[in-house]
Amino acid sequence: MKKLVIATHNPGKLDEFRTLLAPLGCEVTSAGELGLPEPPETAPDFAGNARIKALAAAKASGLPALADDSGLCVAALNGQPGIYSARYAGDDYAGAFAKIIAAAKAKNSWAAWFTCALCLVRSDGSTATYIGEANGRIAPEPRGVAGFGYDPIFIPNGHEQSYAELGKLKEAISHRARAFEQIKAVLLAEVKAE
Repeated sequence: MKKLVIATHNPGKLDEFRTLLAPLGCEVTSAGELGLPEPPETAPDFAGNARIKALAAAKASGLPALADDSGLCVAALNGQPGIYSARYAGDDYAGAFAKIIAAAKAKNSWAAWFTCALCLVRSDGSTATYIGEANGRIAPEPRGVAGFGYDPIFIPNGHEQSYAELGKLKEAISHRARAFEQIKAVLLAEVKAE
């Protein structure tokens, strides 16, 4: 597994994966860089959608693939936007931030969590899925310019800064990093075996 396709068209996610995978010596490309289509995400959960994306990228590229499906879950919205996080925002993250903050304020319920499912499709077609979560709260206003997506309104537990203010520290403590920690030993063993 010297070469791995990341099943994403999101440059922010690709940057995070490149950072996470750099110590393993994997050559990384993405579905976006290869011009692969984005498959419909029809599963009812993060794990299922990650599997759909990983299998599609592996089949289209002929390479092992790693896919992420992740999203922000907000207690005041009964766990939404969840798997619909990207669609909830569309091209208007500022509007999505305002709706989420308004809901948290109206219910005086600021708890939130990010969930990440990582699915690895190996060269032999077998799959493995790993789940990571980061608990925290919604910020009362967007803060910070680093990161992407909902990072400006999510403050992880144990911190006073949003993901978008934490910079490189986010990459070490995020939901994606927690899922990646579970898969790292598997990837390292497979890279060394080649």
